[in-house]
Amino acid sequence: MTKARKSQPFGPDDYVVYPAHGVGKIVSIEEQEIAGLNLELFVISFEKDKMTLRVPTAKATEVGMRPLSDPMVVSKALDTLKGKARVKRAMWSRRAQEYEQKINSGDLISIAEVVRDLHRADDQREQSYSERQLYEAALERLTRELAVVKGIDEAGAAAHVGDVLTKRAA
Repeated sequence: MTKARKSQPFGPDDYVVYPAHGVGKIVSIEEQEIAGLNLELFVISFEKDKMTLRVPTAKATEVGMRPLSDPMVVSKALDTLKGKARVKRAMWSRRAQEYEQKINSGDLISIAEVVRDLHRADDQREQSYSERQLYEAALERLTRELAVVKGIDEAGAAAHVGDVLTKRAA
């Protein structure tokens, strides 16, 4: 094992959060020659998306890859869902851009804010297509991380988030 590998915060079989894709599992660490350079790469599998991503180990933290949130952060994120939706009066394109940035930040609390702000109760007006797309993307990221941290399946995590959101609306 090389010295660089020992200093890595991630290893095979670890779950990690990659900001642009959500929760993935490190399948292996491999060496590959790219453009004449030998690079050590994390091979991350995103099973639900049927996607494999290779990230240079030296750039992992630089690109925002992080370990799963600890239970305290998950609890804070669920508390965020209980809050009142904060919808700014800015144009939709500006808000959509902000929501997209929050989702791709990989920060669980920011993602929970997007879910909270875009959630619609049954008696509220219907969402536009783009609102629904952003809401579903944020909800999926939130439930995937919640499922892995709590050791439950995604359906259970989605039900839990749904319960929190409906109790808030009541």
